[in-house]
Amino acid sequence: MPDAVKVGFVPFSTAPRGVLVVFCDDTLKFGAATRETLGGAANLVKRAADTNQFKGKSGSTLDILAPEGLKASRLIVIGAGKLSAIKDNDFLKFGGAAAGKLRAGNGVVTIIAELPTGAMTADQAAAVASGIRLRAYKFDRYKTKKKDGDEAALRADVSLAVDDVAAARKAFAPHAHIVDGVVMARELVNEPPNVLYPEEFARRASQLRKLGVDVEVLDVKAMTKLGMGALLGVAQGSTRPGRTVIMRWNGGKRGDQPVAFVGKGVCFDTGGISIKPAGSMEDMKGDMGGAACVVGLMHALAARKAKVNAVGAIGLVENMPDGNAQRPGDIVTSMSGQTIEIINTDAEGRLVLADVLWYVAKKFKPKFMVDLATLTGAIMVALGTEYAGLFSNNDELAERLTKIGLATGERVWRMPLGPEYDKQIDSQFADMKNTGTRHGGSITAAQFLQRFVDDTPWAHLDIAGTAMGAPKSDINHSWGSGYGVRLLERLVAEYYEAKR
Repeated sequence: MPDAVKVGFVPFSTAPRGVLVVFCDDTLKFGAATRETLGGAANLVKRAADTNQFKGKSGSTLDILAPEGLKASRLIVIGAGKLSAIKDNDFLKFGGAAAGKLRAGNGVVTIIAELPTGAMTADQAAAVASGIRLRAYKFDRYKTKKKDGDEAALRADVSLAVDDVAAARKAFAPHAHIVDGVVMARELVNEPPNVLYPEEFARRASQLRKLGVDVEVLDVKAMTKLGMGALLGVAQGSTRPGRTVIMRWNGGKRGDQPVAFVGKGVCFDTGGISIKPAGSMEDMKGDMGGAACVVGLMHALAARKAKVNAVGAIGLVENMPDGNAQRPGDIVTSMSGQTIEIINTDAEGRLVLADVLWYVAKKFKPKFMVDLATLTGAIMVALGTEYAGLFSNNDELAERLTKIGLATGERVWRMPLGPEYDKQIDSQFADMKNTGTRHGGSITAAQFLQRFVDDTPWAHLDIAGTAMGAPKSDINHSWGSGYGVRLLERLVAEYYEAKR
């Protein structure tokens, strides 16, 4: 994984080098170590703040070139806002704000991890470091020439000056693995579809074996034997055969029920015979954002040695319209034995998930299952690109996801399920059809999935608006966002992981 920004920790007493980054509150006050470092340059900050109408609002920045009285080439002041209003997730944003002001030529950077009230805690400094790495990520490996105006990838050696170096390093270690998981998910979503097809996706997921993850790849023969007719019906239109990948991290007690995560991995979606319009079809390389999240999550859990048993399962296909593709009107038999009438071949993700959900529920009997899928455009009509849609048959699981979403900034909004919606997918020819009416499309898609989870506590996250092409944020300027990795890692850590 590309990571041109190296982040380390040094004592407050270390002389700053290169670009200097400091923090102030909404009254432009600094901490003691920051004041000592700035010396007479503190007055320069006040004059520059007046000139630039810098008020120290949370996440705002003041950039001073060649500051008089400092050896630093640049001084960047980041506003922390009203100190009493700071939340834990803000420190991630502060790191992102710092990285956003750095340029490709800024090779050495010193950040004083201090607020006016005193030194940041080890966890707060670790969050700043994570924000720097997340914001600095850029996917440009296929650009052979840089044009004027192209933002070059940031390469920097960043040192955070902290009160306790050992504590900061210890706190950052698990954070670094989580960032790696997010970056891995972003990489997968950003890759072009001629590079990342089902077999290649499975190969990359298999690299988790290096971390101690058990990985099993089911090919067409194995899936046929299992009766995965819903997934295989989608895959049959492509020359690239489908795959299902099962990843197992056994970090908990032997025999403990695992937690399970399932991802939709449509590596490219033309819509099949019900072909999509040409406009923006290139974005359908990202229709595997759910599977990308699951792989990134499993990386994070394994790399930080999470004390939990976890299963990650992804269904990988291409949905293509060749002469062997399934047709509207076809009836397929899922692994569960339930039959499905195909009404629209562009409602393919739920078919892939149906078989994988059933497989995981029956084989592993998990404590819960969370599936992630770029499933419907309808969820974007309802929620835009700020929240993922949450559907669940379990109030406790839904409440936990909602709480963690607010804490991490990867927010979810619970949507309804009910028999009134479920009957819309009843079919006169089969047990069900794969689409309902035009209205409530994201809900009827979730109702479809619920028919394949049996009695397992389950949540479905429709991430069509958040996994790809979402608005840029303080910690992400990538098309593929890696949404869901931080959300689900925190869910596991806070509620399902054995305490150390």
